[in-house]
Amino acid sequence: MIRINPHIHFNGNAEEAFLFYQTIFGGAFTRVVRYKDLSDFGVQFAEKEFNKIMHLALPIGSASVLTGSDVPDILGQVSENENRSKITITPESKEEADALFHGLSEGGTIEMPMSDSPWGSYFGMFRDKYGIEWMIDFTPIE
Repeated sequence: MIRINPHIHFNGNAEEAFLFYQTIFGGAFTRVVRYKDLSDFGVQFAEKEFNKIMHLALPIGSASVLTGSDVPDILGQVSENENRSKITITPESKEEADALFHGLSEGGTIEMPMSDSPWGSYFGMFRDKYGIEWMIDFTPIE
């Protein structure tokens, strides 16, 4: 079964927001990746952004996950008066991930092609032809 999970962008306060969400929803973070953690993958960010959140995941209930990140300065600031969310789809297989990515991105703009991510999943990101932002994130069960 496909699951759809929200992903929220922040202007440097993702950790604060997620600590608040955790007090509401309970649970424990399953992933916390900071921008400094990407240096192992050859990606460099300014030192002032090292402790910002690149990826944070909080399971909600038995089948949903709320994820979020801080937007690095190089990408500007998100407008808190506009939509700053992406829809994340978690497929059941790599093949399903590819099919969803290619189908939904047709006529749109690919921001990140499907590939292995630093946080251990098979991941891609795009804006569809209607301007809706999507992320496909398949994590194999080990």
